[in-house]
Amino acid sequence: MAKPLRSQLNQIRAWVRQGRTDAWIAHQLEVSTNELREFRRRHELSADDEDSAEADLRDEIEAEIEAATREEELAAEAEAEDTDAEGATDEDAGEDGEWLARQQAEALELGMDCVVEVRNEEELELALEQLDPEIFLLAASADADEDALGRALELLPDVPAGKLAVVDVPVSTREQVDELERAGVDAVIIGAQNVAELVRDAPPQV
Repeated sequence: MAKPLRSQLNQIRAWVRQGRTDAWIAHQLEVSTNELREFRRRHELSADDEDSAEADLRDEIEAEIEAATREEELAAEAEAEDTDAEGATDEDAGEDGEWLARQQAEALELGMDCVVEVRNEEELELALEQLDPEIFLLAASADADEDALGRALELLPDVPAGKLAVVDVPVSTREQVDELERAGVDAVIIGAQNVAELVRDAPPQV
């Protein structure tokens, strides 16, 4: 079965350089002489300009190699930048954790209890790993569209038994307070303007 002439380009060039006839080359490649001549015409293959054509081919190959090498270099640089960014994030997180641990130790030495605010599972896990406080403040995310009450209830089961869970989320009805209490929340922070509406007894004297 005849192979595509394009795949035999270098071989055809070599035969042309050797002075082989079109009929001989066509026979070797199992194609018609007219087809071979058309191929030679398109690729400008002749014994006279063979050196020029070969130089052009080398230039084309070198350009392709250079482009591929540049792509690999850019990919390697991008990967290195991502690795550096991840390393910097981990380093910053470690420094923040050490600072928090020092602050907690100083507070405990003064006889104070530490309250650690967490807004998501990652912060809760980090607080447990590095600080293990006795009181957690489950706060709303900065995203105003988020269901803050629902997020607090989702975080609550991850607070270990024996720890105090205080919720700081927008609460507007007594039913929401009751829901948090039934879920096991120890305390809810509410605005002073809402005290009368959310507690059934008279607000405390301040």
